[in-house]
Amino acid sequence: MARWRDGRGTLVVHGTGGGAPAVAVPLEIATSYRARTKGLLGRDSVDGALLLSPAGSIHTFRMRIPIDVAYLDRNLTVIAVRTMRPGRLGRPRLRSRHVLESETGAMARWGLRVGTKVAVTL
Repeated sequence: MARWRDGRGTLVVHGTGGGAPAVAVPLEIATSYRARTKGLLGRDSVDGALLLSPAGSIHTFRMRIPIDVAYLDRNLTVIAVRTMRPGRLGRPRLRSRHVLESETGAMARWGLRVGTKVAVTL
């Protein structure tokens, strides 16, 4: 597992059977305490996705928009996907090592669901 730093990259959502192609998504990476704490606070939209690492749970207090949330294990496999409205506290996921956040509906468009494998390229 690579160690990431705060910055930008690309999230690659691998096709799920049936010959579905991989999808490349602009990615913001937040690994420092400060970047993870800020997350999507104060934003009105998300360009692609935000990866919080390490992270096992999130909250949407003081957020302006509802978001899709995917919990990833250490192998970057999706273990849960949820949509969260502002002002909510997400349940901690014991096997979660990373959390992806995006605008509502984006993860479904990318084909991201439980069992999907993703990759991060810098």
